[in-house]
Amino acid sequence: MNNSAIGGTWDELERELFTPEEIAASNLHVAMMGELLKGRQEQGINADKLEEMTGVKRSVISKMERCDDIPQLEAVLKVLATFGKTLAVVPIQPE
Repeated sequence: MNNSAIGGTWDELERELFTPEEIAASNLHVAMMGELLKGRQEQGINADKLEEMTGVKRSVISKMERCDDIPQLEAVLKVLATFGKTLAVVPIQPE
């Protein structure tokens, strides 16, 4: 949707402001944090319980889920392991 009174689309603005690498990193961050939130919701675990299970502070978990902060890799791995998931280093697939 393009509203000329406001400007172009988000995709157009995003391409003007960020490099393709920055966009890819942001998209990966959002997808990864979405998986953390999805796992917690699917298992019915509240943030307090997740803190207890992982040792990752509730405030860190909350920031991770809101994408307010770039979390420490160790914290991400602890939370993912709780849901039976991990990270993998794989070749980037061209879009």
